Amino acid sequence: MEAQYICRYHKHQPSEHQCSSSVVKHIKAPVDIVWSLVRRFDQPQKYKPFVSQCIVQGDLNIGSVREVNVKSGLPATTSTERLERLDDQEHILGVKIVGGDHRLKNYSSIITVHPEIIDGRSRTQVIESFVVDVPEGNTQEETCYFVKALINCNLKSLADVSERMAIQSQFPPANRLLCVERM
Repeated sequence: MEAQYICRYHKHQPSEHQCSSSVVKHIKAPVDIVWSLVRRFDQPQKYKPFVSQCIVQGDLNIGSVREVNVKSGLPATTSTERLERLDDQEHILGVKIVGGDHRLKNYSSIITVHPEIIDGRSRTQVIESFVVDVPEGNTQEETCYFVKALINCNLKSLADVSERMAIQSQFPPANRLLCVERM
C-alpha cells in the first residue's frame, strides 16, 4: 500500500536543480489521533520540535499563511508558509514555504495519514514527501539528506506525541502511570 499511496498522493515534478523524496513513519496510534495533530496548520509546535511559535494570518482555509519561529540550533529563525491543501476526508496536508530566512527555497511538502491494522490494533502510516531547490554550493544528495533528517525528527516527535495521546485515551487518569510502567 505504501507505494500506492506515494504514487497517488505524493506527485512532485522536480526540476534539474531540485531534489525530491519521501519519508514513511509507522505510528502506534489510531489515525484520528495522528490526524488531529497533523491537520493543525496553526499549531505545528504541538509535534514539530524545532518550532517555537506559530502565528496564522487568515482563517485556516487554503491560502492561509503562517509565520513560524524556529528554535535556535538550525540555520534559520523564521519561515513563512502557505496552506496549499487540507483534506479531512483523505487526510492530506499540503504546505509551501513562501519566505523566511533559510535556504529551503521553493519547498513544498505533502503529508498523508493512512490507517493500518497491525497485530489487530489500529495504527497509522504517515508519509511526508517534499520537493525543494538545491542551494548553491550543495548537492542534491546533501540537500535531500538534510531535509529528510528534519522530517524524520518531526515524524519521530509526531509518533511520540500521538502514542502518548493514545495511551492517555485508553486509561482513566488514575491508571495511566501503572499502565505506562507495564509497557
